[in-house]
Amino acid sequence: MQFNEHGYGREANSYITVGELSGITALVDDFYSNMEVFPEAEKIRAMHPQDLTESRKKLTYFLSGWLGGPKLYAEHYGGINIPGVHQHLSVGDEERDAWLLCMKSAIAAQDYDVSFKEYLISQLKIPAERIKQVCTRSA
Repeated sequence: MQFNEHGYGREANSYITVGELSGITALVDDFYSNMEVFPEAEKIRAMHPQDLTESRKKLTYFLSGWLGGPKLYAEHYGGINIPGVHQHLSVGDEERDAWLLCMKSAIAAQDYDVSFKEYLISQLKIPAERIKQVCTRSA
């Protein structure tokens, strides 16, 4: 499928398609709910604080700017280097795949067009893989 025919990734198109801030919030809420219950996500859940309020906010703000909307993460927290902020963690294939599983399920639960769902997960694989590459497993 040609994603560019829909204009995803250009200007605010993806941000609008995801449902703006309320849509991102719903996606993030579903993502973290999945992380809480999927057995495959146990390791990545343990990498987060017990109270996920701040984690939810940071991911929501990050995705807002990443999808072409307001740069809320930068406004509230400053610049971000995604692999750099995760560098202290041990992330390998298992953790990357668990994160993607939680996100794929969250995306599937949203009322997006199939082409946008495919586009979004394909784009999210890029930072997930980059984090894995930067974050070496501890022996």
